[in-house]
Amino acid sequence: MPASAWRQERETPSLSELFRSISVGNRGTSRFRRFLAFIGPGYLVAVGYMDPGNWATSLAGGAAFGYTLLFVALLSNIMAILLQSLCARLAVASGRDLAQACCDAFPKWMSFPLWILAEGAIIATDLAEVIGTAIGLNLLFGIPLEIGIFITAADVFLILWLQNKGFRWIEALIISLMALIAACFVVLIAQADPAWGEVIAGFAPSREIFGNPTMLYLALGIIGATVMPHNLYLHSGIVQTRAPSASIFLPSARRCVSQHGTAPSP
Repeated sequence: MPASAWRQERETPSLSELFRSISVGNRGTSRFRRFLAFIGPGYLVAVGYMDPGNWATSLAGGAAFGYTLLFVALLSNIMAILLQSLCARLAVASGRDLAQACCDAFPKWMSFPLWILAEGAIIATDLAEVIGTAIGLNLLFGIPLEIGIFITAADVFLILWLQNKGFRWIEALIISLMALIAACFVVLIAQADPAWGEVIAGFAPSREIFGNPTMLYLALGIIGATVMPHNLYLHSGIVQTRAPSASIFLPSARRCVSQHGTAPSP
């Protein structure tokens, strides 16, 4: 048996109480059904891209420069898709999330500061989400911000309760909310009736982005609000709720997994 590429043995799996609790199937299962099995984690990650930072930068860019910055939004989403795919592949192939892989790759004197920075980023991100939700409740229902913050914090207990009932319950809730948001988008786009020719032209790169400091500043904000590290850690963790059978891998892939990580259980 070839030696593992990891320097340390994995102590506990990511999300140990849910680790590989949902079967994906085997080689007898169709590719489409195996694909559907991974849609749930994808939607959970998609929620991370609907945060106040995205709304603020996109609204500011659209209000000031029309459709010119659509190219930046497209480019940043392509970058995010690539990074999310790499993290998901790491988790499925090795049985480790991104944080565990970083802990194995970096020395302890570097891992601890990285952990502190990650915790600070989590707090900053949650702060924006809590305040943004409280403002939304205030605008929609007139609920005071103070009460809205407590309501927003209480939804954590709802998620924990659903997690005890099974991870698919959380995914069902998130997919339902995403469907509602998508329906609202369709209605708003229909009401706005944009100039579709200008929209398509906005996806083409423009030299004006680099010549206008304000536009460049907003472009950097769009990229920073879209490509978010916490989503990479999240995806590499929750995708491990799936239990892919070793039989769905090609023989060469099974050998690669055996050499470089933890092979999926049959």
